Amino acid sequence: MLPLPLFRHHAPTTLGEAVALMAELGPEARIVAGGTDLLPNMKHGIVEPEHLVSLSRVAELSGVSVEEDVIAIGAMTKLDQLARHELLRAEATALAEACALVGGPHHRRMGTLGGNVCLDTRCVYINQTYFWREALGFCLKKDGTQCHVVASGKNCVAAASNDSAPALIVLDAEIELYGPDGVRRLGASDFYVADGIVNTVKRPEEIVARVLVPRRAAKQTRFEKLRRREAIDFPQLNTAVRLEVTDGKVSDVDLVVSTLAARPKRIKSVQKAIGEAPSEALFDRLADLAFKQCRPLTNLDTDPEWRRDMVRVLVRKAFARAALV
Repeated sequence: MLPLPLFRHHAPTTLGEAVALMAELGPEARIVAGGTDLLPNMKHGIVEPEHLVSLSRVAELSGVSVEEDVIAIGAMTKLDQLARHELLRAEATALAEACALVGGPHHRRMGTLGGNVCLDTRCVYINQTYFWREALGFCLKKDGTQCHVVASGKNCVAAASNDSAPALIVLDAEIELYGPDGVRRLGASDFYVADGIVNTVKRPEEIVARVLVPRRAAKQTRFEKLRRREAIDFPQLNTAVRLEVTDGKVSDVDLVVSTLAARPKRIKSVQKAIGEAPSEALFDRLADLAFKQCRPLTNLDTDPEWRRDMVRVLVRKAFARAALV
């Protein structure tokens, strides 16, 4: 069993205290929520913070509430709670389904929505022991100068592996950040960038406080996930869809595919389906559109061609399920 390195632990009781600590401690500090991803990465030497600022005692960051036309979800709300929450299952189905498929039961009881939103990217060449990575010569993401996925690449292509991200994007959710300069809100689609080393626009001193999901007719959202086992494993591929039908015709449609690269990919061409009647043939065409635009890399430990073939399967299944509402 790998030991944790030494660090100083801080346990603020308010969001303001936590923000002040992050500003004071600087780049040597990391936020810890459930710790299900950060602590293993510390054991492997992938991240090496000198300070951990725990949010476990900040009560204002937990819970689900309705504020006018949005569902407000505290960043420290457990994934297991969100997976079973009746309001989310009814009005933000894709998010509830995504939370239900993160890791295994113990991960969901410990893990939080904010932690999953900010989950570090993963790659077969970084998520290994220090000994393994040293023998390889390290990589762009940590300690090295070469990308082993794209040999001539100048940018890290580690894959986004957070199941909540595609769901939040199709739900048009906003992410609320608190920092020394105050509060800012970003659309989930603007929160992620194509950088495998740091794939969000969150500043180091900022804290994700809440996720805001619009209350609208969003029962037609669905989430699908590909992994080798039905529990524990990180995704090899995941996707979320939105399908709204008015008077028998598609009035709104959205599709996001993730775990291909550092940033979830929105497939804008599915907008061609607007005005058509939902059908098996339409879902096949939408799946083909996604297949043409999705090209997985060798950044995960399974065959990229198999992952690409499964894009069709997951997208078609998600749209067919959404049409049953």
